[in-house]
Amino acid sequence: MTDYLSYYKDKTILITGGAGAIGSNLTKAVAGLGAAKVIVLDDLSSACIWNVPSLPNVLFVKGSILDEIELKRVFFEEPQIIFHLAALFANQNSIDHPESDLLVNGLGTLKLLQYAQMTGVQRFIYASSGCSIYGSKSPLPLKEDFVSIHLSSPYQITKALGELYCNFFQNHYGLPTVRTRFFNSYGPGEIPGQYRNVIPNFIYWALQGKPLPITGTGEETRDFTYVGDIVDGLLRAGYFEQAIGQEFNLASGVETKIIDLAHMINELTGNKAGILFKERRKWDTKDRLLASVDKARELLNYTPRTTFTKSLVHTIDWFKQNQDKIEVSASFGPGMSSAVRGYK
Repeated sequence: MTDYLSYYKDKTILITGGAGAIGSNLTKAVAGLGAAKVIVLDDLSSACIWNVPSLPNVLFVKGSILDEIELKRVFFEEPQIIFHLAALFANQNSIDHPESDLLVNGLGTLKLLQYAQMTGVQRFIYASSGCSIYGSKSPLPLKEDFVSIHLSSPYQITKALGELYCNFFQNHYGLPTVRTRFFNSYGPGEIPGQYRNVIPNFIYWALQGKPLPITGTGEETRDFTYVGDIVDGLLRAGYFEQAIGQEFNLASGVETKIIDLAHMINELTGNKAGILFKERRKWDTKDRLLASVDKARELLNYTPRTTFTKSLVHTIDWFKQNQDKIEVSASFGPGMSSAVRGYK
């Protein structure tokens, strides 16, 4: 077992947002690596309890990162490492609820950093968003040293705010922080819905034999990153000393056209309903997304290992295995379709 994996044995780890797609997979990973205790703090506002691994070293606490009582509860466990994944998720959600976005993503992150600093946490890994930080007109491939203030949603603004707070606590208090920037994650554990990512929504509709709605021309590209690769990047960010104070793209480093994605999912699911084109949303200003992972490769030895087709098949299999639970949990709202969410 390599050092960065054995490092988590006997550690106490707090994962905020641990019931979500990335959080639940990360929880399962660190629990399986022999962590003494994995504390999951999640208010289940955008996740489901059945997604949390039922393991003897996993403690689930239902609560908000804004709730002082629940924060005291989880920090009483003396976590050594924090993976802060909790957020009011999605661009459209933040446009619909900008004040909630600021409270959760801004004040919630600040509160966690304050508790981490007061209790001497050894490492604070922040989940940022590469789809947010770089704005819409950044040169490709996106590199960590380029940041834009020309952002198009409150979610993008508050994700940047979280990075700035991490910098402050690192520089002023010496709290060891790492900022990881996710790109279009997908995989088992992500439930479809109004504000969710395009891949789970496409799979959901394809398995129902419905046309896949594309908001735009379909020529738009995204850098889709399998959840297993993101989890591996997070584990590395929590271990390597050279990661402290740095920001890293966790991505596949490959561009995929949305129309090609739709055709692949239709083919893999046997869906004959085809594609439906819809009007593009005002906030969706990015024609292309492609991240450089050179910095993560150099400092973390990070390399995305999962092929796109294989991981799509694995995700579709997860949908089929959990069809009944997903059907109950998926929420698109009255008259909504998966097109509402878009491509981030």
